[in-house]
Amino acid sequence: MTKVTYKVVPHDGGWAYRQGDVYSETFPSHSDALQAARIVAAEQQVGGEPEEISWQDEKGIWHTEYSEGGDRPEAEVMDGDEAPTTH
Repeated sequence: MTKVTYKVVPHDGGWAYRQGDVYSETFPSHSDALQAARIVAAEQQVGGEPEEISWQDEKGIWHTEYSEGGDRPEAEVMDGDEAPTTH
């Protein structure tokens, strides 16, 4: 199973959560960013309806895949150097 980690970090004069190299919007307080990261982590694990997904690769070739909608990653939030919490 895929795992997604959101980390709460200082950012742009406030606080944000980060997934990989991508930052969220900047929040005025650490607790606001932490709460937002927990909400996003919980929503990341909600399954959807079965559907076809079309996407174009780097060579310009289109692909179509079927998604059952229930294959969701495990999501966790890391608050600074603390141990992650799974949602």
